[in-house]
Amino acid sequence: MIVVNGRNTPWHQGLTISEMLSSLNDPYPYVVVRIDGKHVSRPDFGNYQIPDESEVYLMPLITGG
Repeated sequence: MIVVNGRNTPWHQGLTISEMLSSLNDPYPYVVVRIDGKHVSRPDFGNYQIPDESEVYLMPLITGG
């Protein structure tokens, strides 16, 4: 189990950030992802495996004018 923005979320061995984002069915494009306080760059989303019991913080891109 991992915690994503304060919510318990299922985890499995080898879970990547890309897989996690797809499973959330969230319409926002996340540009900032922090895992246990460490920033992970977008190009690494497909390769970075999230450790079990991690705290994940997602910040969507919000624009306006």
